Amino acid sequence: MDEHVVDDPVLEQRYVFRRIPDHDGGEVLQVDAWVDPGGGVLLTHVHPEMEERFEVLAGQVTFVLGRKRVIAGPGEKATVAPGVRHGYHNSGAEPAHLICEIRSPLGGQLQAFLEDAAALDRAGAFTKRGIPTGFTALLKGAVMLYHYSDMVVFSPFPALERRLTAPLARLGERRGYRAGAFALDADA
Repeated sequence: MDEHVVDDPVLEQRYVFRRIPDHDGGEVLQVDAWVDPGGGVLLTHVHPEMEERFEVLAGQVTFVLGRKRVIAGPGEKATVAPGVRHGYHNSGAEPAHLICEIRSPLGGQLQAFLEDAAALDRAGAFTKRGIPTGFTALLKGAVMLYHYSDMVVFSPFPALERRLTAPLARLGERRGYRAGAFALDADA
């Protein structure tokens, strides 16, 4: 089976997305990720209503889970409960391989968000720390943050984040930028 690999050069990782059945008859979003040394999601964030279950298959991954740092190797797992600030990076010298399972109706939104973010990163819109590289990138980022604000929050102050991104998102949308379309536009 030939799977579509999504490359994110800024986060230095690649993803494959799958939908698999859950034991209760529902659906799980499974994200297979390969992370280069030093790569990963360094910008901590929160998923208000989403649980993520990570398993490290190869390499060494350091997870930030709230105020704790957990170093995990092959066969070890880390679970991120809804509302917990988290991030991760490959803290080893070799590429890391991990699988994340998301049991949430918002799983499709997470996939769209990651695909859009990777497309903007491939276009040079953001630095490794998530800083926009120009005004157009700022507007595209605001469109994404506002659109996906029920699924992912970066600021410790979610209401303020939403209030600050709203006017920029409206301006970006007036310029034709649409969340969920950045990856499609990049692949066209």
